[in-house]
Amino acid sequence: MLRGLTIRDMLIIDRLELEVQPGLNVLTGETGAGKSILLDSLGFVLGWRGRAELVRAGAEQGEVTAWFDLGPDHAARAVLEDAGLPVEDDLILRRINTRDGRKTAWVNDRRCSGEVLRQLSDTLVELHGQHDDRGLLNPRGHRALLDAYGGLDSKVEVTRIAWRARAAARKALTEAEVALAAMRADEEFLRHAVAEFEALNPQEGEDEALDARRRLMQGAERMREEIAKALAALGHEGAEGSTNDALRWLEGVVDTAEGQLDAPISAIGRALVELDEATSGVSQALDALSFNMTDLEETEERLFALRALARKHNVVPDELPRFGAGLKQRLADLDQGEGNLSALQADLAKAEGRYAKASEALTTARTKAAKTLDKAMMAELAPLKMERAVFETVIAPAEPGPEGRDEVTFCVATNPGAPSGALNKIASGGELSRFLLALKVCLTGSNNDLTLIFDEIDRGVGGATADAVGRRLAQLAAQGQVLVVTHSPQVAARAGHHWQVAKRVEKGQTLSSLTALDQTAKVDEIARMLSGDTITDEARAAAQTLIDG
Repeated sequence: MLRGLTIRDMLIIDRLELEVQPGLNVLTGETGAGKSILLDSLGFVLGWRGRAELVRAGAEQGEVTAWFDLGPDHAARAVLEDAGLPVEDDLILRRINTRDGRKTAWVNDRRCSGEVLRQLSDTLVELHGQHDDRGLLNPRGHRALLDAYGGLDSKVEVTRIAWRARAAARKALTEAEVALAAMRADEEFLRHAVAEFEALNPQEGEDEALDARRRLMQGAERMREEIAKALAALGHEGAEGSTNDALRWLEGVVDTAEGQLDAPISAIGRALVELDEATSGVSQALDALSFNMTDLEETEERLFALRALARKHNVVPDELPRFGAGLKQRLADLDQGEGNLSALQADLAKAEGRYAKASEALTTARTKAAKTLDKAMMAELAPLKMERAVFETVIAPAEPGPEGRDEVTFCVATNPGAPSGALNKIASGGELSRFLLALKVCLTGSNNDLTLIFDEIDRGVGGATADAVGRRLAQLAAQGQVLVVTHSPQVAARAGHHWQVAKRVEKGQTLSSLTALDQTAKVDEIARMLSGDTITDEARAAAQTLIDG
């Protein structure tokens, strides 16, 4: 709820303070006194797009501050949290406009963007007037208004969920179709490639093992010659035979050596054991190097085949097993693709069925709510002297979307037999004001958080009709807070709080001022509105009668 507004150096306002109260707040004054400027200033601090030049002549900058009370569940709290701004029970908005056009905004003393202000304004204030394209006159918002009126939030949410599921199923099917089409284009390649891999059957680490074996076989002949020489040097014709001869010769004289040959003979025995192990190992190595030339050819052939396959698929040989497994999986996916498509098509059909059911239920509920709204509107139009007018909520088919398949438009026919059309195109100024007021009375519901502003919505009506407008505004205000700019004494008479906007001239400058009216001043102001500049006792009596009525 709006609690106050401070304006400095905006157009013809040098300094103005307005403390708004719950209930019906009314601003009156002569044309050009600054009533609309006050609303322009409020719109400025709320981030609305309006006049480009707002700074008062001679001032360096204009400034507007507005403060609001936020209830514990107020929608503005979520906007503040999303924007990373302080969330408190008091919400203070301040915005500055410099002479060169730069605008700066603060929310609870923290800098913020104009977009954040506009998001907050949607939760704080609702403006209605003959040229308001933000609210009831905008057909794009009529569906949401009807849903709110009919309490259809749960059905709308069910439809949104069904729409998201339908969209996800359609996306999954499309992606699968694209992937399958791509695989089909490569089907011949895949089958040939998988056959190649299955025939060759590459193993992990096989390239390195084959290369080592190939190098071993390639150097085997030279190695065998050297190893054979070593074996000969170690064998009976070499070291082993010479050592045995030496041992035999020493053992022949050991008895007469007085023990001097015992240690050498023992060492030679150990040497013979080691020499025998060495000879045996060299012999085994020589045997291991025995191979058939066909083995070398087969090894080289497989090694070259592996490397050729790796080059063909632009991978290193060690990656061939994993790459081949991937090709097999792609081929399996291709073979299973038709079955997968059938399953995804079935999923989409089910999702579309659920969406159709949800949207049809929503259409039915909207149709019922529309009839109720039309009936309520006709009951409201009669006291506003429009009993011959016809209001109809038209529901037409629209492109499917997350909120269903309906287009909602508030249409009117101002007289029986007259053509029906959209609210903002058929009604005249005075009629439009009354249509908007009746519609707002029907749609307001229990949302007391919004401050409702009506800018000369009573223009073009008078007498009993103006009195009916005033009573409807008071009815709206009883549920929350309403701020009205009016030239109608019948409307002003219903005010719980009344301010007069006037202009004065100081030092050659026209300035606007705001005065809170007590009961006596209120009677005089309504008398002025009834009779003009000369206030008579009869005018005062008529004003008091309006107030008492």
